[in-house]
Amino acid sequence: MDDLDRRFKKAFDIASAMTKKLPPDIMLQFYSYYKHATTKDSMVIPSGNDMVRNAFKLNAYFQIANISADDAKKEYIKLVEKYTGEKIE
Repeated sequence: MDDLDRRFKKAFDIASAMTKKLPPDIMLQFYSYYKHATTKDSMVIPSGNDMVRNAFKLNAYFQIANISADDAKKEYIKLVEKYTGEKIE
């Protein structure tokens, strides 16, 4: 596992343990960067039965679809650092 993957996994673990309630637009950023970083397919179809929520998820994903998976990992790490105040080394 390279350093970026290790930091990304650590960021995911920290984000998963967060109890702080974040605004929906920030949660969509977390979702889109995570999905882009971890999905091999070029198209992500959100799961769930709420069509409006799925539309927002898909829109968030489309907004970052042109970045690399590594850049998505870096942005995810930055979000975790910003909203938890923890520096991920």
